[in-house]
Amino acid sequence: MSAEYELNQPQTRSFWLHLLLAGFSLYFFLCAINVMGAGLKVIGKETSWLADAIAQGDNPLVALMASVLVTSVVQSSSFTTSLIITLVAAGELSAGTAVFAVMGANIGTSITSLIVSLGTMRIKRQFRRAYATALMHAIPNVLTVLLLFPLEWATSTTSADGFRGGILTRTARWITTMLDLGAGEKFYNPIKAITQPVVTGIKDAANWLSGENATAAGTIVAVVGLVILFLALIGLVKNLKDALLQRLEGLFTVLIFRNDFLAWLSGIGSTVAVQSSSVTTSLMVPIAGAGAVKLRRVFPFMLGCNIGTTVTGVIAATANPTAGAVIVAISHVLFNFTDNAIWYPLRIIPIRLAKWYSSLAARRRRYAFIFLATVFLVVPTVALVISELLFFSD
Repeated sequence: MSAEYELNQPQTRSFWLHLLLAGFSLYFFLCAINVMGAGLKVIGKETSWLADAIAQGDNPLVALMASVLVTSVVQSSSFTTSLIITLVAAGELSAGTAVFAVMGANIGTSITSLIVSLGTMRIKRQFRRAYATALMHAIPNVLTVLLLFPLEWATSTTSADGFRGGILTRTARWITTMLDLGAGEKFYNPIKAITQPVVTGIKDAANWLSGENATAAGTIVAVVGLVILFLALIGLVKNLKDALLQRLEGLFTVLIFRNDFLAWLSGIGSTVAVQSSSVTTSLMVPIAGAGAVKLRRVFPFMLGCNIGTTVTGVIAATANPTAGAVIVAISHVLFNFTDNAIWYPLRIIPIRLAKWYSSLAARRRRYAFIFLATVFLVVPTVALVISELLFFSD
């Protein structure tokens, strides 16, 4: 008994150490949101180059496709969503356009589990199951965007007070209003006070380095905030993963996947815990690939992961307490709940599509790479080029 206790002591210490490091990472994540926002505000006031660059993204198709590309590269919708919300809070991007960018982040984040599934290619049967698991994350995300993107664009109208948005954005704005967050107003949040020392310190250092040049100082602050955001997310995800997911892995086949509801709740809970759907969906790929979980139970888990990943955006909006930021965060939640509401009752469609294409990819492996290249590189790039030629050429 004492030997077992001594054996478990290092694991317990490691668990609490990882939680402590995750707490530090969360603090600096919140700091980074405010640091970036401070830098972007200065840049927006002192020069028009950032405003001009964002203006191109005011086209919904550009916002969508650019977000797919960015999220595919950084492999983190948490990072992209946080960046989008920061831009909105800084007044450099409208909430109505930001919603389309959030849709793109939902597609881009599914690339990670697809890449992970390629590691099982040597064993045909295992690859077929692993690739089908990854597709159960990607296919609903793509299909939901195909449904809601044109609906949101077609229903976009401008209200009397100048606010522009589609049905999703207007619903999110209504919810924001019900929470007493009037458009453009700020509300007090203690997180702002907690992170202010770090923000002030970085701004002071940037002013000193730039020789009091406002544009240069704003650029330095924004870049430093971006770097801190990226590093903080890495630290947050890694430490929460080490602390929690290893303990949960053994429960997957025993408890978590007894029924669809438990699988769905587990997808939400594990993703909230590690602040990354890329981690939880990628973890599921080898487990399902090995046959430890039935594919029909994987699907509700993936839907739950989509709900859980919206928490990062809510945290980012809390760090940037403006109505526009809250509207985007709520729009993200609404989008992913709509995704769940559509595809769980119609789950036979994405599940069969995933099984069919994974079988095809298992027989002819080039199709696995074709899907990756087409969805995450070719289509976004071509769409951006066409948009540039049609909408932005003089």
